[in-house]
Amino acid sequence: MIKRCLLIAFCTMWSVTLYAVVDGHQYPFDNDEQALRFKELASELRCPKCQNQNIADSDSIIAQDLRQELYEMVQSGKTDQDILGFMVQRYGDFVLYEPPVKTNTYFLWFGPLVLLLLLMLIWVVVIVRKRAATDVSVKTGQNNMQSYHRLLSDDTSNNQDQHSQ
Repeated sequence: MIKRCLLIAFCTMWSVTLYAVVDGHQYPFDNDEQALRFKELASELRCPKCQNQNIADSDSIIAQDLRQELYEMVQSGKTDQDILGFMVQRYGDFVLYEPPVKTNTYFLWFGPLVLLLLLMLIWVVVIVRKRAATDVSVKTGQNNMQSYHRLLSDDTSNNQDQHSQ
């Protein structure tokens, strides 16, 4: 009797379909490949509402809808390119964590670099201006000292001239 129960339990475990668990939700698949593709695609697609989470991690309603749509497409045998193409067509390049380099995505790809270069340029200009201002004040101070010494020497010579007369 115990052997029979163990055999039934063992057979039941092997006959259960595979599950992909994403954000606490279970999606049954026929094989490991489909489950793995589902998990990878769900982690590659950005949630349109949350924007900083993929649809695998997001709790938003739209992410749940996208996961269900993704599940159905994977189950129907669509390729990764077909699925990603559909998502981009429907939600735009923003739905991808790595959007393609196109004219409308230049800011996403090159914006941080341009911003960094701009900040470095501003930093260099500020430093150059501070050094120039320091150099001018040092030169002005030296000129003032020279003028003061000339004034003293002129005053001393005038005093000597007045005393000699």
